[in-house]
Amino acid sequence: MRRLVVLGVLAILGVVLVPSAPAAAHGGKVKLEVAGDGATGVTVRALYQSDGHPVEDRVLRLLLTAKGEGGKSVGPLDLEAAPEGRAFYRTSGVLTPGRWTVTVTGTDPNVIATESTVDARAQQAAPPPPTGAPPTTGPAERTGATERSGGGGGGGWWTIAFVVALAAAGAAILMVRQRGTRPAGVPAGRPGTTGRPRRGSGSR
Repeated sequence: MRRLVVLGVLAILGVVLVPSAPAAAHGGKVKLEVAGDGATGVTVRALYQSDGHPVEDRVLRLLLTAKGEGGKSVGPLDLEAAPEGRAFYRTSGVLTPGRWTVTVTGTDPNVIATESTVDARAQQAAPPPPTGAPPTTGPAERTGATERSGGGGGGGWWTIAFVVALAAAGAAILMVRQRGTRPAGVPAGRPGTTGRPRRGSGSR
């Protein structure tokens, strides 16, 4: 029974400790992969030469120098760590369009100096909109159109109100004229005297 317990503990320790062995084995020479970034910058990736794993357990100080056509030169410049990870370094906008011979070295003696050819290209502008595409209406144009449509609706309401006011005024004038044509002394709403003699109660 004790033998089984000991064997189980050893198996667990083996599972826990074995994966950490490659990380502990990192060290030694560091090689660099140098390439252009598609425009006028340079990107560098640092890898351990022994196993090809990225150098993520420390930050290296790398220096860049470059020589271009026509005797142009750049550097030495410090490469900054890229946000992609500690193994990546970059510098942007340091080269002009053309072919360059780029050399990257490190202050750490384990870093292997690397030389690479980089073709720098001008940054491409955004493509123009396709021909025949409807123009995009800007916010100012949409606001102006909304105000114009709103102004037209307000004018319609004012016209209706003006017509209703005219109709009310006409009705009031007509009522005043009708009152002016009634005989004097005849109250409104009761018929006037026709002039017929009223028959007495005793004449039969």
